[in-house]
Amino acid sequence: MNGVSFGRRCGAPLLFLALAALGLAPGACSPTGMAVGGAAAAGVAASEERGLQGALDDTEIRLQINHLWLQESEALFREVNLQVQEGRVLLSGNVPDPETRVTAVRLAWQADGVREVINEIEVADTSSLTDLARDTWIATKLKTRLLLDRDVFSINYSIEVVNGTVYLMGIAQNQAELDRVIGHAKDVAYVRRVVSYVRLKDAPREP
Repeated sequence: MNGVSFGRRCGAPLLFLALAALGLAPGACSPTGMAVGGAAAAGVAASEERGLQGALDDTEIRLQINHLWLQESEALFREVNLQVQEGRVLLSGNVPDPETRVTAVRLAWQADGVREVINEIEVADTSSLTDLARDTWIATKLKTRLLLDRDVFSINYSIEVVNGTVYLMGIAQNQAELDRVIGHAKDVAYVRRVVSYVRLKDAPREP
């Protein structure tokens, strides 16, 4: 799981540790405490719309993304907020430059199980108002093209535009879909360069 190791604490199984990450596991290590607290925690998680397994899957995604961010930089881990619900990842917070925002989104897409990345990160950017307006126009234009293309699952993509460079991130169903997405990006006016961090759905994951 991208280097994330759960290990064991007081002989606790993976379920107990995952519940601990959810803030639902008991504090005691006694068998009685674990049984009673674990059952109560499982009941709370199971009562959610996503169910116990959904809550555990979201917790695993959160752990993977936090691990990837910490490997990149401690500042990134501190500055970006992370929420995960049913495989949908919401990023928020403030970062010093657009490149850091791109990195945060790119790494979030690398976690197994991610269905969508919603980027609400704010940037203290030094670009001119003209540059920012043009980048926003490019992103909006491209998102609209992908949404209207029936051969593209647009929900699986995130788009960042920095000074005319389009950064594509997400998961493509196949190479043909990815080629269509890149083609759309290149056809938008004012685009200087297209950089793809998109991975194919069935491609082997890097170790």
